[in-house]
Amino acid sequence: MAKTLVAYFSASGTTMDIASRLARMTDSDLFAIVPADPYTSADLDWRDKQSRSTLEAADPSRRPAITSKVEHIEDYDTIFLGFPIWWYVAPAIINTFLESYDLTGKTVVLFATSGGSGMGKTASILRASAPGAKIVDGGILNNASNTELEKFAARYL
Repeated sequence: MAKTLVAYFSASGTTMDIASRLARMTDSDLFAIVPADPYTSADLDWRDKQSRSTLEAADPSRRPAITSKVEHIEDYDTIFLGFPIWWYVAPAIINTFLESYDLTGKTVVLFATSGGSGMGKTASILRASAPGAKIVDGGILNNASNTELEKFAARYL
């Protein structure tokens, strides 16, 4: 039987809520991507051109450290990967997560929450961080109901 993982990074709790409900509905394991250096509200201030999140978004080589890794990633066939969208892309910590594993042959379904921007070229940008994986742009799941999450998951499982 195929195993599914829901991994997520959440800066404010919004993505965590969606990821937690998605994991429950799909009977998936849940993994929080936790930065070694937690983000403060000042770090997340998109209006500040010197804020940590703004600088990370502007520099594609940034790779914030993560506190832990998924054990036995090889056991999972499908990984739902959630995050907030920052400036039409995934936060740099998502690249860190993807580059921490060999995901060859796995399907990685991206989902995001956003205060206003779409996914942009997120999927195509993240493909370089997970060569050999099938990266799928699942879409934005802002305020998704349980019914919407069930329909979303059914497309990929």
